[in-house]
Order: sequence, then structure tokens, then C-alpha cells
Amino acid sequence: MEMPKEYSIEFEKEIQKKWEENKIYKFKNDEKRPPYIIDTPPPYPTGRMHLGHALNWTYMDIIARFKRMNGYDVLFPQGWDCHGLPTEVKVEEIHGITKSDIDRHEFRKLCVELTKENIEKMREQVKSLGISIDWDREYITMNPDYVKKSQTAFVRMYNKGLIYRGKHPVNWCPRCQTAIAFAEVDYKDRVSKLNYIKFPYSEDENKFLEIATSRPELLAACVGIVVHPEDERYKDVVGKTVKVPLFNQEVKVYPDKDVEKEFGTGVVMVCTFGDKTDVVWVNRHGLEVKKAINEKGELSEICGKYAGMKTEDARKQIIEDLKNEGYLIKQEPLEQNVGVCWRCKTPIEIIVGDQWFVNVKKLLPKVKQATDEIKWMPEHMKTRLLQWIEDMDWDWCISRQRLFATPIPVWYCPDCGEIIVAKEEDLPIDPTKECPYTCKCGNKNLIPETDVLDTWMDSSITPMVIAGWLDDDEFFKSHYPVQLRPQGHDIIRTWAFYTIIKSIALTDKKPWDEIVINGMVFGEDGYKMSKSRGNIVEPFEITKNYGSDALRLWAANSTLGNDVPFAWKEVDFGYRFLRKFWNASRFAKMNLDDETIDTIKNINITLNNPVDLWILSKLNRLIKKVSEDLNNYKFNTIVDIQKFVWHELCDNYIEMVKYRLYNKENTEKAKISKFNAQYTLYTVITNTLKLMAPFAPHFADVVGYIYKVDNLHTSWCVVDENLISEENEYIGELAKNTVASIRRYKSNKGMPLNTELRNVEIYVLDNNEYEGMLKVVEDIKGALNIKELNIINGKPELEQKIVEVIPNKSKIGPEFKKDSKKVMEFIKNADEGTIEKMLNEGIETEFGLLTKEHIKSVKRALFSKGEVVETVDIDGLIDGIAIIQ
Repeated sequence: MEMPKEYSIEFEKEIQKKWEENKIYKFKNDEKRPPYIIDTPPPYPTGRMHLGHALNWTYMDIIARFKRMNGYDVLFPQGWDCHGLPTEVKVEEIHGITKSDIDRHEFRKLCVELTKENIEKMREQVKSLGISIDWDREYITMNPDYVKKSQTAFVRMYNKGLIYRGKHPVNWCPRCQTAIAFAEVDYKDRVSKLNYIKFPYSEDENKFLEIATSRPELLAACVGIVVHPEDERYKDVVGKTVKVPLFNQEVKVYPDKDVEKEFGTGVVMVCTFGDKTDVVWVNRHGLEVKKAINEKGELSEICGKYAGMKTEDARKQIIEDLKNEGYLIKQEPLEQNVGVCWRCKTPIEIIVGDQWFVNVKKLLPKVKQATDEIKWMPEHMKTRLLQWIEDMDWDWCISRQRLFATPIPVWYCPDCGEIIVAKEEDLPIDPTKECPYTCKCGNKNLIPETDVLDTWMDSSITPMVIAGWLDDDEFFKSHYPVQLRPQGHDIIRTWAFYTIIKSIALTDKKPWDEIVINGMVFGEDGYKMSKSRGNIVEPFEITKNYGSDALRLWAANSTLGNDVPFAWKEVDFGYRFLRKFWNASRFAKMNLDDETIDTIKNINITLNNPVDLWILSKLNRLIKKVSEDLNNYKFNTIVDIQKFVWHELCDNYIEMVKYRLYNKENTEKAKISKFNAQYTLYTVITNTLKLMAPFAPHFADVVGYIYKVDNLHTSWCVVDENLISEENEYIGELAKNTVASIRRYKSNKGMPLNTELRNVEIYVLDNNEYEGMLKVVEDIKGALNIKELNIINGKPELEQKIVEVIPNKSKIGPEFKKDSKKVMEFIKNADEGTIEKMLNEGIETEFGLLTKEHIKSVKRALFSKGEVVETVDIDGLIDGIAIIQ
């Protein structure tokens, strides 16, 4: 079968169609092969894949393909994490409504419709990258079967006492109108004001404590004052009371070791709640809880005339009033690191309300143990999770005040206050639609829970769902924990942490054996890709011109765990590399008919040509390294493959064996030499295609089909240790460097590379090099078209002579005038000794003093045995030179 002249990215679509129709990546549950299950990240279906997705999927696919080629039965599913606020916002935008304008169930239907559309778009985008997913194992978190599993997890954890409902401070996003977990809080820097305020003593209003605060809008919720017990300035004020300016409630001063004496005045007001420290102080000192800010981010009724004002507006007005009434002493700029919502970047508030929580603290010891049992790649990423566990203060808030999410399967009895949790056999269920239960007090009119589950409650059971939890008990028992979790470092404290929590809670096991962490993609400007910076590159922009394999090669050339800068030049290099390999494969195929390939596939031969043995040693060394690298998730081993193909195969080996392939002689020796070259070429190309298959599967498939490679996607290369030889590589490098050096000489001379060289003598001083060169004489002669080649152990006898001298007419004319012609003739006809003297010190003549200034140029030549020769230094030889006649 002939290869097309040009490599076309249009091949990729045909290959993807073939893969899908034949379901070649289907998980077979083959007991003869070890299972390898990948807990794939379910992306949020926005309808548009970004470059971070492409990077992550490429990493996963390289692993999946490599494992499949090494005999594993790979379960590589695709999931979609559907529920979330962005879909609700998008539905409101598309339909010009708010969620409160229509029935909650109608609104959910609109969310489901949009999500289905987006999943379909992204599904095709994933397929376009050639990701080897088993699409029969796709899971969608909004589907009833998945909702049932999420709700079952909730019910089981509730029955174990691991989930509870209670009044508790929570992080609240006023913009999204929902509680968010600490893991969903991002932080950004801002400059605010530190306000120094007078708090008059209750017993003597002429005296005051000076307190510095950045949040005067919380004065109405001030319930105490704290000072450090070892702060000498305030030893006498502990136990006394002060009045809160503008609001006049009296609050007591408490000693507390967590106060920073050096910050502000060393006196801190405790408000419910300004930050996490306030929560600690309220619990520690048994203080009252007051709600100064409501769910909309407005001041509450306890704030008097400021009630209903947004926090920013209230802060300005309260500062103005403090100033007018003489309470404000001064203001200073304050650099702050403020907690913001991870979605909309609005500064969060801490409010108290009825919410559902996972009792994280109860599970932390086992979570820490499981974290240590899991192999982390890179290892240092584990520290991020362990530090998060160490700093854990609050339980995980899992209830959200939204509509499009998994319903919390709970009802409340208005008569006796009983909480009724659904039974597993009734799941999935939406409590706002139906209630099959009666309270134990006899009341049937139960109030449904309208809050929904945090979307991480859905995605944190993915490894269990993939392994057949609740569907196939036997399969689950034998396949859980799964083998691998790939994910980004930005969701270690969310997805990784919550998954371990849920797995411990529900199975008492770690969820996976290994976790590999990828970085984020940055723009060419070095910043994280964002619309505002205009540095976003979408996968389609790359694949439409360069194809998916070029994108995958870019992604692979990165280091696990590190952020990855995008560069168009790297994509372009990947594309040019594929074309280079294509052209090399096409050349080889022109010298490898199908009959010869069939012969090669069915025999084993012993090779003796040094150049063949050189490339095969290099190949097997490469196979060994790539195998080790991929076992350790070092995807940038692709660079080693590219160097081998580009430099060793294309630039050197093929050039050194062309003469054998082109040989038309009918002698047995010539036939064997040609076949051995064909055998070696076929072996090198087909094995390299297998090495390439995890990285550029479309290319490998197309060329592999032409080369009749069997089981390309399910069989890895086998290292032949017997072919790895330092000696063979040493000898091969001698041949390579000699051929490359003399080819460069031809190129510099403007000679066609197939020009015959009449006579070449190569002088080598080193005995090992001399012995090695003798073994590759025929290959050097053939590759360079040398008629007569001699390898000589020793130094050449070379003589350098002046063969032409050109006088400097512009200097001689003005100086010697009428004698200038005679002077130029004298210089042209002078012997070598005279010219050398003229160049070095000058010489007196009948015309006057002649120096090097009177000579424009001197042409010298090397002579060997009386004949003019040229010399070429041989790369890599200790002291080797080629004499060319």
C-alpha cells in the first residue's frame, strides 16, 4: 500500500470514526487482564472546551493508552458534573428571567435542556482530540441514576451521624445568594482603611479604649472586646465594659492569647461575624450571636437607620457618622487578603443560618491516613492536602440555596420539629414534588427541604460510581479502590479532599491507589488565560490548522504538576515533526513493498551491519527509557522520541542506508545487505510508531495501517536487551559523524550530496577509533559515494603552499604610479619565501619597500603527496581528519 505524498490532518476524522464504530477502547472486564480504572474528572458542561481541558484530557489519554498497550483492561469513562450556579445564571440570561419568576421545576427543566445541549457540544470536542474513552461508561450527574447515588450517600452518612443540620456560621456569597464551603473561598489582595475608633468606658465616658477596625459596618454586631493577657497596656481594662459608638450596647473586655499585640492598637472588637477568628472568640468566651448582615449583603434591622444598606455603602456612612460625632481618631491604609467567592469573586460574608454539614473533624484522622496511603505524583502535592487538613477549622457545609442541583431528600415536621430523611428504596426523590412519609407524631403535612446539595457532593463519589457502586456489588468489591485519579492542582482541597472524605465515610477505604496532578495553562504572555487579558487560545483554533496530534504533542511536552505556558511555536514544531516522520516513513515505504513487509513480519534474522546495529541499540535504549518515563508519568519523554526520529532516523540512519536500498546489484551480498536495511527500517519505524501511539494516536494509526502493524493500540514495544550495546553505538557514531561531516563539506561547497568523491583518506590517531572506522568503511563509502576510501592509523603529511597572490591595486597605483604595473608583476611572480617575508616584515626592492599592505589576498592550498587536497575535521573524533582529493 502506497502512502499519500502529504500528511493531512483530515486523516484524524476518519480515524476517530473508525475507533468509535469498532469500539476499540471498550472496557471488556476481561479476567485475563488486570483492570486499570481511571477516575476521570467530570468537567462542568459549558459547551466549550478550554485549553486546560485539552491538557488534562491529553495527560489522561496518554496514561490510558500506555496502560492498554501494556496489557491492562482499561476503564476510561467520561463524566459530566452538571449542577451549578453558572447554568442557572445562563438560563436567566438566555430567557430574560430570574429563577423566582417561574415555577422551580420549570426552571430546572430549562437548566436540564441547556446542559444537554452543552454536553453534546463538549462530547464532540472531546472526541475530536482522539481521547480513547469508553463512551458506554459515560455518566451524567443530573441523571436519575446518578442522583440516586448522591442521595444514597447523603442518607447513609446521615444515618452514621456524619451529616447533621444546625445553626452554624457559614461562608456566604451575597451575589450568588448561597453558602459556600471554605474550599470554595479564593483570596484576593485589596487596599482598605484601618479606622481608629473611640470606645468610651461605661463607668467614665470621658475615657475610652482605642480600637482599630477595617469593618465599622459590623459595630452593631460587636459582642465583646479582646486584648492579649500579656499586653501591659491593657492589664487594668480586662473585665471592664465599654460602649459601642453609635449603637451604645455595652460589651465586656476579655483576655485572649490569639490577639496580635502589634496590630493596630492591640485591642480587637469581636463581631458576629467578621472573620473566622470572631467565630473562635465567640465560642471560646460564650458570647451572643447577632446578625448584622443578611443573605443579600445588606445590613439587618439591628443596625437601626443603616438597615437595608449594602455593606460598602453602610461602611462609608458609618465612618462619616463616627467622624461627625467625634469617635473617629484617624484612618490608615490597610493591605488586606480578602476571601471572595470562587465563582463570582464577590467578597464573602460569614453569617449564621440553618445549614447541612458533613462532620469532617470526625473523619480527619482516617482521611489523613488515606492521604498518606495514596501515591502522589508529584509527591510534593500531597503536602497541600495535608496542610489543608491541618488547618481545618469548620465542618463541610453541603447545603446550597439554589435550584439546579441534587435535592436534599429531607422533610420537616412543623408540629414536632422532627427531621424525616428519605429511605434508600425511595431514591431518587425530590421532596418539593412528593412526600411518601408521615411523621411519627402522625402529621402528614411535612415541609420539604428546598435547599440542594453542594455540587462537590455529586462529584466526590465518582470513583465509587465508576467502579459499580450500588449497581454491581461483586464488581465493586473486586475493583475498588480504583487505580488512578488525574486532576488539577487547583482542586486538591475540593475534589481530592471531598472524594477521600466520602470514600472513607462510605467504604472505609481510600478511593484510589494513585493521584496525578496537572498544572494550569498560561497564555503566551505568561499570565493565566482570561478574557480580560485577551490571551485565551481555544483548542479548535489549534486543531483546525495543525490537527489534534500537534496539540497533544504540545501538551505532552510539559512537566506533571507544573503550570504550562502555551506557545504557538511549540504546536508548529509538533506539526513539522509529524510531517518529518511522515516523509521518512513514506521514503521507507517506497523501498518496502507489502510482500517484503509480510516477509519481515514472519522471520527473525541476525544482523551484522554496524549501522543497523547502531540504530537498533539506540531504538531499544529509547524504548526502555520511554517505558520507564511513562510508568512514572513523565510525559515530556516525547522529546526523546522526537530527537530520535528527527536526528537519528531521518537525518542519519536513512541517509546512511540509501545506497543499500538503491543497490541494483544481483549478487547475494547486495541482496542480503538491502534486505537487512529494509528489515531494520521496518523495525525502527514500527516500534517508534508504538512509542508515538499514546501521544499522536491518529498519526500512529494511519502509518501503522500502511505498515501493517498488528494490534497497534493494544501492544507495547518489547525491549531487546541483547541489542543494547555500547560498542555498537560507539562504532555507529563514528560512521554517523564521518558521514555528517563530509556531507556538510559537500553542502558548503555547493556540491550535490550524491557527487562522487574520487579519493578520501581518513587519518585517525586513536587506536580504538581506528579499529572502529575499519568496520564501517563500506557504509561510509556508500553513503558518501566515495570511489576510493582509506582509513589510516596516524597523522597525514600535509604541506601548505601559496598558490596565488593578488596585489592590492588601490594601494600600489597611487604609491608607485608609472612602476605600478611592474610592482604588481613582481608580487604575482614572487616565490613563496619572498611573499612570506613581505607579509611578515616587509621587503626592500628596486621599487622601494613592499609590505602586506600591497597584497590584497593570498590563496593557500594543502598538498598531500604532491597533490592539492582539501581537509575535513571529523566530528567526535579525538584527532581525525579526512583528506579529500
